[in-house]
Amino acid sequence: MSRPKLGRALFTALEEELARGPAAHGRPDQTWTLDRIRTLIGRRFHKTMTLSGIAQMLRRHGWSHQMPARRAVERDEAAVAGWVKEVRPRVEAPRRRSGPGSSSRKKPASR
Repeated sequence: MSRPKLGRALFTALEEELARGPAAHGRPDQTWTLDRIRTLIGRRFHKTMTLSGIAQMLRRHGWSHQMPARRAVERDEAAVAGWVKEVRPRVEAPRRRSGPGSSSRKKPASR
């Protein structure tokens, strides 16, 4: 595995810049796209990253991509966001690992 282009301190600074919103960086709408994030990384940190590398980095740090639910004519542009940080609560406990046993009712465990 290669070293990430942005270390913890730089990624924290990137999250702060993303939290300020696209309007603070001269964008007319409130949508973060991968291309806009790449431009922000280049201008702020003087680093070059691929779009897929940025997407992987964001997913690794808990960000997710959101698609608009409505067509462009019907949606409110102020409510649309490209990449957002999500914290999802764990709904149920993880399942137990399979152990010795058999799925057959008549056949005993084979281990």
